Amino acid sequence: MARRTFLGVGAALGIATALPALAQPGSASLAYRPIWPGAAPGGEKVTATEQEIPRSPTGPKDDTAFLHVRTPTIAHIAPTKPNGAAILLIPGGGYLRVAIGNGGRALLQFFADRGYHAYLLKYRLPGDPWAAGPDAPLQDAQRALRLIKAEANGNGVAIDRIGVMGFSAGGHLAAMLVYRTDATYTPVDAADAQPLGVRAAGLLYPVALMGTPGTHKGSQDQLLGKDPSPDQTVRARTDAWIGAASPPTFIAHAIDDKVVSVDNGLALLAALRRSKRPAEAYFPEIGGHGFGVMLDGQPAPWTNLFFDFAKRHGL
Repeated sequence: MARRTFLGVGAALGIATALPALAQPGSASLAYRPIWPGAAPGGEKVTATEQEIPRSPTGPKDDTAFLHVRTPTIAHIAPTKPNGAAILLIPGGGYLRVAIGNGGRALLQFFADRGYHAYLLKYRLPGDPWAAGPDAPLQDAQRALRLIKAEANGNGVAIDRIGVMGFSAGGHLAAMLVYRTDATYTPVDAADAQPLGVRAAGLLYPVALMGTPGTHKGSQDQLLGKDPSPDQTVRARTDAWIGAASPPTFIAHAIDDKVVSVDNGLALLAALRRSKRPAEAYFPEIGGHGFGVMLDGQPAPWTNLFFDFAKRHGL
């Protein structure tokens, strides 16, 4: 276990304490900035206090997760050798929490070291009584993507070279972000005039299915409640939103994943093929739930596959 840097729910992706200034490559902590100019929309009935908790009683002190997110944020690391592209990274947590912690800096730095302006999202959770219900996390993801596009020119980023990657339940949210095209909130400022499309997507051990064998029950319960209708489960399936305009998508999912069944990744690949969309998939026999970016001191196998795929599709 110590040989890997883990990401995602059940593996790692916690959050570091926020600082008042943007962390630079090589520094120890990250800074987070709110994505909404005021309070997040539709929170009139939300009374729970946002909490940052240890992910494990025996883990590192900065390996934490957020419950009852009230202030959605993004963290950003700028590359020292930019390639003109950016990527939004969405962590997991089963929609019960957002697990960002000490793995978050390593993940951002990994992408920044390869030339990307790298962003990490802390999003609201659907178990709290937000007016948007299951779309509350998607509101945050759409808003974050629009902010990245709004500042792209100032960062030397081409607006058509922005991608999204999600992990576990964050893979579900990332897929909703890139496959759905409907607006989920009323514009609040000029940034919301930005379009929602992305150049390419990466989905790692993603939650995708709802209301069918292979569903990650914990994510479904948090997103839709204990007894959702068939219409609700179909609407929440990310493979159901794939169509002729869906972006090129890279999928990585271990066949022995006992947390989120590989059936989720396979369903996404099948839907992309039916829609004749560019896709690549990495389904290792062994890997469990949560791939690290590094393995035995080298980039994990999926990373080079993803970067080759991204380059091929202009990201």
